[in-house]
Amino acid sequence: MVDISKWPLFSLLSPKETANIRQACVFGTSANEAVYITHNNEFVVIGLNCSNCLGTGDSLSTIVPKALDVLRGKKVASFSYGSGPHVLLATESGELYAWGHNGYSQLGNGTTNQCSSPALVTTNLQGKRFREVACGSHHSLALTQEGEVFAWGYNNCGQVGSGSTANQPSPRRVVGCLQGKVVVGISCGQTSSMALLDNGEVYGWGYNGNGQLGVGNNGNQLSPCRLLTLQGLCVQQIVSGYAHCLALTDEGALYAWGANTCGQLGTGNKSNQHSPVQVMAEKERVVEIAACHSTHTSAAKTQSGQVYMWGQCRGQSIVLPHLTHFSTTDDVFACFATPSVMWRLLSLETDDFMTLSQALGREFDSPETADLKFSVDGKYIYVHKAVLKIRCEHFRSMFQSHWSEDLQEVIEIEQFSYPVYRSFLHFLYTDTVELPPEDAIGLLDLATSYCENRLKRLCQQIIKRGITVDNAFTLLSAAVRYDAEDLEEFCFRFCVNHLTRVTQTAAFWQVDGAMLKEFICRASRCGAFKN
Repeated sequence: MVDISKWPLFSLLSPKETANIRQACVFGTSANEAVYITHNNEFVVIGLNCSNCLGTGDSLSTIVPKALDVLRGKKVASFSYGSGPHVLLATESGELYAWGHNGYSQLGNGTTNQCSSPALVTTNLQGKRFREVACGSHHSLALTQEGEVFAWGYNNCGQVGSGSTANQPSPRRVVGCLQGKVVVGISCGQTSSMALLDNGEVYGWGYNGNGQLGVGNNGNQLSPCRLLTLQGLCVQQIVSGYAHCLALTDEGALYAWGANTCGQLGTGNKSNQHSPVQVMAEKERVVEIAACHSTHTSAAKTQSGQVYMWGQCRGQSIVLPHLTHFSTTDDVFACFATPSVMWRLLSLETDDFMTLSQALGREFDSPETADLKFSVDGKYIYVHKAVLKIRCEHFRSMFQSHWSEDLQEVIEIEQFSYPVYRSFLHFLYTDTVELPPEDAIGLLDLATSYCENRLKRLCQQIIKRGITVDNAFTLLSAAVRYDAEDLEEFCFRFCVNHLTRVTQTAAFWQVDGAMLKEFICRASRCGAFKN
């Protein structure tokens, strides 16, 4: 669970008050405003109250939590904030509320007057029930339970998707390419809008000077335009930063596009991208992505629970995803985003639900549920035949062969060590590998024998990250032995670049003569032994 006291505003609360928080969101240009919902469904605010964004009915700041009577008892489904800031809220019953800054009619009430307390948004919305809201800098989106998108507010770049650049003072349905389609997710950059369809397609409209719409150019779009680069992929989540976007597919692949001046795309450079590009491709499956329109920060969480961050992180530009010690993407925004806002309405309720991958991972090496065990070096590893058959062609063939009918409940493994074989079986359950580079050599051998190409790539990554002067020649020998050409070239270059120190290690002189002779000849051709 997230430690909510990482956001300074919540340090003002007593332990009893903090324990009563069910949902919360920190927002504002300096992260100086916050709202939270208690377990009793009281809606409470605290902070600076810029542009009446706390909804207290006045313009006074408050260091003492205040409950809003108008929202008491309402269960909040979605919450979002703009740069004014203005605030949108959707209840679980489908009601839509707005308050705060309104200089561009972003509250959808047909005026430009600020609203100091939550007010229902009803114009052009008779009979509509809403499930999600999203705010740009000064425009608003709302998604109905039927999959329709409504937009209003500032429209200088076409961000309300009406086909023009005239401001939209009240909600209007976004149609064009979205006509007849079911939208399941929305997000806003500062002056851009994105929509995710139930079939995994993604559409964007509005400002596109940095390529944040992902349509292959930097021209503004006044109505929804499909991201053709993502055609053939099924996107499950989209999030928008200030001027960049992230998308997550159903296969756990992460794509990024748009502005990249702070490295927020995670591509290793600071060049903008007008079309989606895949990032973190060599890492394990991504299960959650995070960004918000008031920051240039990006974050992602992988299947095993690892959290990465990149982009603007406390003034530094991190151009590649950096592995943190955090357990949630929310922690990234609390500790490293500028301002340290929340990227979503944070839920603090204990969730006992486990995903399929989490449940499988928990049952690995579990004697209680296993129907098969391997004996390696005198130790047992407990597994499930069905999982092995689904995940690995080697085992599918083994269990379907004629002799499998007589297969004992215990299979003896003599070719590989216990750490290597256990790591392999754990990989089949979790898609993750945790081994030192020396053991990864043995796993690379196994992956080669079992034709597990993805595992082979993961082993090569582990070896590359763990290469040192002391183990470099051993790893090079393994790469040659297992026909890992890319790894072989990497290890060879490392050995050449550290030639003097590598040749002084015991591993260098313990390899077979043919390998040593081949290395010396190859290194000589590169000029490594000139001196």
